[in-house]
Amino acid sequence: MNRKNYLFLAVICVLVFSLQAVCLAAEKTDTLPNVKILATGGTIAGSGATNTTTVGYTAAVTPVDALINDVPELKKVANVSGEQISQIASENMTNEVWLTLGKRVNQLLAQDAIDGIVITHGTDTLEETAYFLNLVVKSNKPVVVVGSMRPPTAMSADGMLNLYRATILAGSKEAIGKGVLVMLNDTIHSGRDVTKTITDRVDTFRAPEIGPLGFFTGDQPVFYRTSLRKHTTATEFDINQLNDLPRVDITYHYANNTGVVIEALTRAGAKGIVHAGTGNGSIGKAEYPAIEAAQKKGVVIVRSARVGNGIIARNGEANDDKYNFVASDNLNPQKARILLMLALTKTNNPQEIQKMFWEY
Repeated sequence: MNRKNYLFLAVICVLVFSLQAVCLAAEKTDTLPNVKILATGGTIAGSGATNTTTVGYTAAVTPVDALINDVPELKKVANVSGEQISQIASENMTNEVWLTLGKRVNQLLAQDAIDGIVITHGTDTLEETAYFLNLVVKSNKPVVVVGSMRPPTAMSADGMLNLYRATILAGSKEAIGKGVLVMLNDTIHSGRDVTKTITDRVDTFRAPEIGPLGFFTGDQPVFYRTSLRKHTTATEFDINQLNDLPRVDITYHYANNTGVVIEALTRAGAKGIVHAGTGNGSIGKAEYPAIEAAQKKGVVIVRSARVGNGIIARNGEANDDKYNFVASDNLNPQKARILLMLALTKTNNPQEIQKMFWEY
């Protein structure tokens, strides 16, 4: 065989091997789940002045495409693409952003090409966004809310690994039908149960009484339980035609409290008020005149507790039947507010709303 034939054969071999490599890469890509990452801002998109800055940093400065590029390992576990919903520190979260986010999640999950969604979020109100979505998402596909306690510029930053694991979770079969999930620190929580419990540590997100749904072992999510409360496709709440939500505020009880805050919230146009009471949701005597005046104007009152754990016993520390109060079950005040807002889009009947608090 002459030199030309050898060269020709060599070229053919190179082309064949290249084609095989392309086919294998395409086949691998086709087998990966398609995960959309929706960014809202927060610490996970933040930046600090030095690599030891873990407080006093600037949140919400890194766009979603940069977040994705900073974790190249994402491409090994999913076909990812990003979309910027907002760019805010989560203490600035609003009802308007929630509605925009919820509608977009539902639009995306209705597409066959989307297998799951990850939402990057600041930790201050992460639990509230997760519970809101848990009530309004209309799909069994996985939705995972993720954040970080340290900015990407800090030593031992937790955001990159959290995002990587959250993407695996959103693309997993194990997460289907589990409701909206929260994933930080290798721990998987229900959006209903989880709350931020520590100001500045990476293990801040916990469900103190109920516990997590599962954990990550390596790159594998492992579930040990599921939430029994209605969520996602089983709820009655539809935000598709909503442009705003009823105003619901929270008042906090303390020693020597009066009804002045309740009066102010009523004047401001609150349609519902969550009372974060002491103990088992106790209400002080001095608050009752303001509460009764608010109810005469149609304001629905929900009894919750400032202690953060435990079930509010109906007709326990207050005569709920007499005063038409709604007991919040074991929802903390900030989550009770979310359920009350959505409930008020359906009815302002306290008895009907009480049934929702038992169900959701």
